[in-house]
Amino acid sequence: QVQLVESGGGLVQAGGSLRLTCTASGSISSIRAMGWYRQAPGKQRELVATITNGARTDYADSVKGRFTISGDNAKNTVYLQMNSLKPDDTAVYYCASLPLFPILSPSRWGQGTQVTVSS
Repeated sequence: QVQLVESGGGLVQAGGSLRLTCTASGSISSIRAMGWYRQAPGKQRELVATITNGARTDYADSVKGRFTISGDNAKNTVYLQMNSLKPDDTAVYYCASLPLFPILSPSRWGQGTQVTVSS
């Protein structure tokens, strides 16, 4: 199974932007879907966005119109472009593989990358 490594997190002011990158150790083209999740302190991990191997995307209502998920199969990489960031977006962001999509049962997780949005 592929290993996933996230990068791109950091500290940004409200209204700013960040791009997260998830790099896989192997091919992701055969995985049904990839997803980005996040977990804020004291809260459950929640799904932020998904992208299928056919490039169909879906988003949580809280990030629609602000976040964009994309993938590059040639680079075995998935991105999460985050614009108009809000303090409520502060969380650890995780990349996950979803081989049973649309069943949301991640088979692999990355180690996470911290995103902090200051007001």
